[in-house]
Amino acid sequence: MEARDRERFSRQIRFSGLGEEGQERILRARAVIAGCGALGSFQAGALARAGVRRLRLIDRDYIELSNLQRQWLYEESDAEQGLPKAVAAARRLRAIDSAVEAEPFVTDLTAANAGDLLGEADLLLDGTDNFETRYLINDFAVSRGIPWIYGAAVESYGLVMPVLPGQTACLRCVYPDPPAGSQPTCETAGVLNCITSLVASFQVAEALKILSGHPEQVSRRITTVDLWSGVTRQINQPAPRADCPCCGRREFVYLDGARRAPISLCGRNAVQIHERQRPLDLAELRRTLEPLGEVRANEFALRFFLPPYEMTIFPDGRAIVKGTQDAGLARSLYAKYVGA
Repeated sequence: MEARDRERFSRQIRFSGLGEEGQERILRARAVIAGCGALGSFQAGALARAGVRRLRLIDRDYIELSNLQRQWLYEESDAEQGLPKAVAAARRLRAIDSAVEAEPFVTDLTAANAGDLLGEADLLLDGTDNFETRYLINDFAVSRGIPWIYGAAVESYGLVMPVLPGQTACLRCVYPDPPAGSQPTCETAGVLNCITSLVASFQVAEALKILSGHPEQVSRRITTVDLWSGVTRQINQPAPRADCPCCGRREFVYLDGARRAPISLCGRNAVQIHERQRPLDLAELRRTLEPLGEVRANEFALRFFLPPYEMTIFPDGRAIVKGTQDAGLARSLYAKYVGA
């Protein structure tokens, strides 16, 4: 370890649970964060400050003003520019530590790209906002034997569950199928920023145990916290279930794309269209759309304002249509202004 790093991480090295050997392991580790919102942005900043210098950041979305209340790496200027979260996060991490190798991927995590995006990781961290992607991460982690840490937060309530393939229950052992019906989201039910930082802190603590070479210290519990009521509960994780469709029968239906929906709701008044994978020339599209309404564009995305709707279109052909939860209407707007 270089003298500069020994000084930078001196307070962490003095912690008996890590020491210099643990810190050196952390410096060599590679982590992937899926989702750079409230949980993921905190995870990224905390891991970078702890010495995890090889970080891959995956997020499909861009920064909005409403994100700044709880998404710790971002500033007003990021929202004004409409920067993708992964790009802005990577820039901020490099400013925190110039030695950080932060790789931003502005894309949807899918069965088709999971191997390329997740395959080299020592650890996967969940910062996502939907069960479909979490089940995909779970499938991939179990299939490759990579530990991952599930986390969720809404209102004042949060939940954390580490998954150590072959040692603990996986996500589908505990939740065999996604919850039925609509679920509260930060958009519909609100969220306190302190619960997102608490959940992310739990996740980072478990991550540091794994990355420093102490997986035996990882909590084998499911932790739930409600900061408004002050109630914290922990229950022991069950053993891996022999009849679990994922870690028991090893049926990776999310990883093989069998459960992939062509259009997914984004957890707010918006629809994501990700069924068309094709490169788009954003400069040409901008020239086409400018006579029809307000257009803002950068190298990462184009935003087209057509009140009461707003379309954010990405170079890979993906789009987020804001102002509706009607998938048919979103498809129609996409076809009308981007093309079938």
